[in-house]
Amino acid sequence: MLGPCYHGDMCPATAPHPWNPELFINRELSWLEFNGRVLGEALDPSVPLLERLKFAAITSTNLDEFFMVRVAGLFEQVAAEVMDVPADGMTAGEQLEAISSRCHGMIDQLHRLMVDELLPAMSSHGVQLVRPEDLDSEQQMKLTAYFRGQVLPVLTPLAIDPGHPFPHIRNRSLNLVAILSRQHSPATQAFAVLQVPSVLHRLVHVDPPPAAEDGSVTQRVVLLEDVIAAHLGDLFPGFQCLGAWPFQVIRNFDFEIDEEEAEDLLETVKEEVRRRDQGRAVCLTVGRDMEAPAIALLKQSLQVDPRYVFLVDGPLAPQDLQGLAHPLQQQTPLLDPPFTPAEYPHLEDAEDLFDVISKGDVLLHHPYDSFDPVVDFVSRAAVDPNVLAIKQTLYRTSGDSPIVKALVTAAENGKEVAALVEIKARFDEENNIQWAQALENAGVHVIYGLLGLKTHCKVSLVVRREGPALRRYVHLGTGNYNPHTAKLYTDLSFFTAGQAFGEDATALFNLLTSCTAPLQWRKLTVAPLGFHERILAAIHRETQYALAGKPAQIIAKMNSLVDPDVVRGLYAASQAGVEIDLIVRGICCIRPQVPGISDRIRVRSVVDRFLEHSRIFYFEAGGAQDVYGSSADWMPRNFQRRVEVMFPIEDPVLKEQTLAQLRITLADNSKAHELKADGSYVRATGIPGQPTVRSQAALLEQSRRRASEAAKSEAIQRPFVVRPVRNRPTKAPDPS
Repeated sequence: MLGPCYHGDMCPATAPHPWNPELFINRELSWLEFNGRVLGEALDPSVPLLERLKFAAITSTNLDEFFMVRVAGLFEQVAAEVMDVPADGMTAGEQLEAISSRCHGMIDQLHRLMVDELLPAMSSHGVQLVRPEDLDSEQQMKLTAYFRGQVLPVLTPLAIDPGHPFPHIRNRSLNLVAILSRQHSPATQAFAVLQVPSVLHRLVHVDPPPAAEDGSVTQRVVLLEDVIAAHLGDLFPGFQCLGAWPFQVIRNFDFEIDEEEAEDLLETVKEEVRRRDQGRAVCLTVGRDMEAPAIALLKQSLQVDPRYVFLVDGPLAPQDLQGLAHPLQQQTPLLDPPFTPAEYPHLEDAEDLFDVISKGDVLLHHPYDSFDPVVDFVSRAAVDPNVLAIKQTLYRTSGDSPIVKALVTAAENGKEVAALVEIKARFDEENNIQWAQALENAGVHVIYGLLGLKTHCKVSLVVRREGPALRRYVHLGTGNYNPHTAKLYTDLSFFTAGQAFGEDATALFNLLTSCTAPLQWRKLTVAPLGFHERILAAIHRETQYALAGKPAQIIAKMNSLVDPDVVRGLYAASQAGVEIDLIVRGICCIRPQVPGISDRIRVRSVVDRFLEHSRIFYFEAGGAQDVYGSSADWMPRNFQRRVEVMFPIEDPVLKEQTLAQLRITLADNSKAHELKADGSYVRATGIPGQPTVRSQAALLEQSRRRASEAAKSEAIQRPFVVRPVRNRPTKAPDPS
């Protein structure tokens, strides 16, 4: 533990050395605290009901992915007897123990919330989740007809006996385990397992009564697993069902590829995606009412660590219950107020978007600003006869991606098109494989990146002929080229026609396609070629300014802060007198407010209706006020194992806009939480008498106001044209 002084604070003389593991928060436990903050939004009664249901679903999905990757990795470390430990000093076994304890409490809290609050609240608004036995006889007959006509044909009941071993259970699939007895020999019991078909909708809607005159909703819903359990007699004739209970298994869903041995990376990834469903079972979730013999069977057959068996109340996989919200989508009090991203006339109405960018850099802040200009940037380039080439990175994109369609169109129009498709993007591998093949079929040069690295940067380059010369236009982003998530994630989009940016973007794509790096980057900072060193140098520079008695400040916004070298650099900066404000949405391994070590470090996390995703870094830089956007968090994987880009925002107006956004986020006392030295988070509160600040609402209003002012300015500058009025002949009177 940190050693206190006589007055309870850490004395500088006894403060731990920056290399001390006590000064680092474990990344897995920090992530769980982030998920706890997401759950906190679901628990908050001031949040609209359907938004609470959404946050509960996100909490559940997050946990599934955490088990599939992070917990699975820790089990692999234990099995392989890996002795390396992270900066916080916790072994893999110690982390598994701590994670189990935290997750049991979080999962219990999530399911109690569903059972005690959210489902009853949904019922009060007319959408009721019921069991088959709660229905009247006519409805039960309809349910039976549905089961026999639509469900029974696709079920595969699997008996478990010496001739039929326990079957393989697919990752995240919903299943039933049943205890059966022969009708003529009740003492003889048997087990059976069957998967709840994922091809059928889990929410079975019972015929609702006529709509109420006031337009209110009345709808009853039964879970598919309950429908199957109620009709198991149809599946096992001659047996009596003594009980049937749902369960779900989470498996190790990650995979590693030896890229040096892979002759065809695309085919190798496709094969690994097919095989990874065979990973070891990481955790098991069952209903709390499941009988002990059934639980024992599942534990033994799946070989799940007992610490990762979760007994829960209510329905499993709460994320599937978001479908209950569909009948209530028109009831606006149950949702966050609708919003429309701001549109800027000079971008949306411009006949020549490239002409706008050529006159000055453009910076958009999504989702407050519309993502349409990003799509238009590629779409217009695809059909512009003056555009000769388009180069694009794709990490994650939407299923109906207009960006990909534009690249296909560009190739069909005879332009040189190259696309870096990252087929190793976790959980998006299959989607990206499909896009890669579609692009290749259209004649696009598709690249899968550099050996051993993921390409995570967000860059688009357009080469255009303008008179006798060629000009390069560049888009750089902090988020993915995905129009759907651009409405939900906060990110920056930066457009420029600056020559140095264009040269660097060209060099970056040459690096991706031919593994040749330039001797020097003019504007961009690229990982793994010096990004880590650049950040450490910027922190050190602020430290030197502070030691010299000059103003020194760092503001950094990101998703995760893990890198030990950066954490130690920030500790040194704090001790030198640098004021440091960190806005870290998720994992944060630094301990702020440790006397003598991190007194000047403040950390906050904002969890609200939009996912905080932008990476923005500010350094006072002796008054120069350097501001950067980036695709990268401050994590070892981003610095060393990914191709990332950091870009400067140099225009004074755009720089001030970005700084203003950071200051608004730092002022949030509504949806922000502050990290304490012990690793806990507390809700940020305002100074008494000061107004409440909800940063995302304030930024939304700020963007609307800026767009409105831009529209007025555009109208003033637009020339007034008098058009002749056409006098149309009046209709002759009816002679009758």
